[in-house]
Amino acid sequence: AGLLPEIGAGLHVSPALAGQMVTAYALGSLSAAIPLTLATQRWRRRRVLLLAIIGFVVFNSVTAFSTDYDLTLVARYGAGAAAGLAWALLAGYARRMVIPARQGRALAIAMVGTPIALSVGVPAGTWLGAAVGWRLAFWIMSGASVLLIVWVLAKVPDFPGLAHHERQPFGHVLRTPGVRSVLGVVVT
Repeated sequence: AGLLPEIGAGLHVSPALAGQMVTAYALGSLSAAIPLTLATQRWRRRRVLLLAIIGFVVFNSVTAFSTDYDLTLVARYGAGAAAGLAWALLAGYARRMVIPARQGRALAIAMVGTPIALSVGVPAGTWLGAAVGWRLAFWIMSGASVLLIVWVLAKVPDFPGLAHHERQPFGHVLRTPGVRSVLGVVVT
């Protein structure tokens, strides 16, 4: 978001049109999170996590090399979809890695990435883009995502997907200790 004027200049569009990249990303997250989560719920969890991260690599790389505004918007939508899938997946992943009494705490730790990304990541991305150019900043993000793939393959446990009868109703999830308070903080 902090690089929109530079991105607009690079794509030969106004900063306002460049700002639609943020809108496309948000629409990707909003429109794809639930359908992608439902479509992949039976898949092994690490496979889905890797798919989301690969989505970041692909769509950030397309953004980095694109000189076409429309293609860039499509890439930002795709990156948003990957983000929506990743965030939906992380909550369940965190809960599965601990005993039931610790699930709320695990969720809080997993979700702390959102405020950190907004308060630290956006200014850091702006600084990086100003220092090396917005295109190289996107390439660096793709490279970091490749390193994340290696780490996930080496260190992150895998879990089976959910069978149809294992799905929990939304109300049950909300009754998990700590979930309501964490979601309240995230919304606030």
